[in-house]
Amino acid sequence: MDILIDLDGTLLDPKPGIIGSVQYALDRLGHAVPPAEELLWVIGPPLRVTFPRLLGSADRTEEAIALYRERYFSGGMYDAVVYEGIPAALETLAAAGCRLIVATSKPHHFARPIVERFGLARHFAAVHGPELDGTNDHKPDLVAHILAKEDVAPHRAIMIGDREFDMTAAGRNGIAAVGVTWGYGSEQELRTAGAATLCHAPSDLAATVLGALAVPSA
Repeated sequence: MDILIDLDGTLLDPKPGIIGSVQYALDRLGHAVPPAEELLWVIGPPLRVTFPRLLGSADRTEEAIALYRERYFSGGMYDAVVYEGIPAALETLAAAGCRLIVATSKPHHFARPIVERFGLARHFAAVHGPELDGTNDHKPDLVAHILAKEDVAPHRAIMIGDREFDMTAAGRNGIAAVGVTWGYGSEQELRTAGAATLCHAPSDLAATVLGALAVPSA
C-alpha cells in the first residue's frame, strides 16, 4: 500500500516562512503588502499561481518567485513546525507496511532538506515536488509523475492533503483521497474537491488511513 502525503499544512505548519517570504517579495517589488491573516490562501498553490493573483498580472511572476526564494532559502524554509502527532502517525503507517511518499507543490530542492531538518525523512521512501523551472507545478502532473517514477498502483494508494489541489490531483489519477482539516483548506473545500474521507486530528490519521485502505493497524 502506497500513501502519498502533502507537506505544507499536512505534515507541518509552514505559515511564518511562506507568508513572510511572500510579503518580502511583494515589498521588494514595491507592491502593497497584505497582512499575514489575508495571505493564508497562499499556502498550497504553486507560486506561479499565487503571484499573478497577488500582482494582478503575470508580468513580474518570475521576478517575484526569485525574490521569494531569496528570502525562503536564506532561512524562511525552516520557519515551520511539525504538527503534534504526525511523527507517531507516520510510525504507525510504516509499521503497518505502507510505503510513504511526500507529494508536495513545494519544489523538491526545498522539500527534501525540510523533511530532513524536521526529522521526518526516515519515514519516507521518496520526496517528490516540482522542478524550479515549473515542471510538475500542477499537482495532477506531479502525482502522475510519482505514479510512474515510484511504480505506484492507483487502486492500492491514498493521497493525504489539506487543500483542494491534493484532492483534485488524487481524483485525476484514480487515487482515493483523505482530506485533513488541521491545515489550510476548509471541510467544504476538501469535500467539494473529492475527499473520500476527512480526518480532524493527526492523532487519528493512521487509523483513518488504515481504515480507508482496509489494513489492520499494528
